[in-house]
Amino acid sequence: MIHRAITAGLAALLATAAPAMAQDAGRWSVEGRIGGVSDYRDRGYTLSAGDPSLQGEITLAHETGLYGGVWGASIEEYGIGADGDGATVEVTLYAGWAGSAGGFDVDLGVWQNIYPDGDGVNYVEFPLQIGRTFGDATFSTGVVWAPAQTGTGDEANTWVWTRADYAPEAWPVSLHAVLGHEDGGFAPDGKTDWRVGVAAPLGDFTLGVDWVDSDTEDSAVVASVFWGF
Repeated sequence: MIHRAITAGLAALLATAAPAMAQDAGRWSVEGRIGGVSDYRDRGYTLSAGDPSLQGEITLAHETGLYGGVWGASIEEYGIGADGDGATVEVTLYAGWAGSAGGFDVDLGVWQNIYPDGDGVNYVEFPLQIGRTFGDATFSTGVVWAPAQTGTGDEANTWVWTRADYAPEAWPVSLHAVLGHEDGGFAPDGKTDWRVGVAAPLGDFTLGVDWVDSDTEDSAVVASVFWGF
């Protein structure tokens, strides 16, 4: 399933795994992960001011490809409210459909991004992802569109991205690279971002290291560890 923080790589894996898991557990499957990152970087921007962020999510998927879930992350204070405090947690409620069409893996969804204690910063986005696997390599591309609303500064926002994953079965690690471009309410002058990284599964845990950069913020090396269930 697509999510803003795991765009494409894990998303494609979960989308293809959900039907098989559903067959084992009936018509429904539940899966999730919990862990943290040394710096919460989304589309090149830091949402944790360079500090560590605790993160987690849980997804309920149906064998038809329909799914829904919730994502949460600790962030730097955002969206100052009437009491002078801002949101320190980001919550995303998401739903969508993931399946195959014309030989491609397709994922279409909707995200409701909520910032408790923030003022006028909640917003909704509509992501679309298309991907295909060739041997050990998977190539994906997609777009995340937000209509004009208060949380986007009353201006529409669009992030277009492409991603490559390389995960040979004999390798203990997988490689990934992401290139994106954003225009609109969150990037009035346009912004290009990129990410290159490696992930290593260790039982139920996944360790990762990414180099994240953009043409609007300084680069960062981001370490991550997540436990999946």
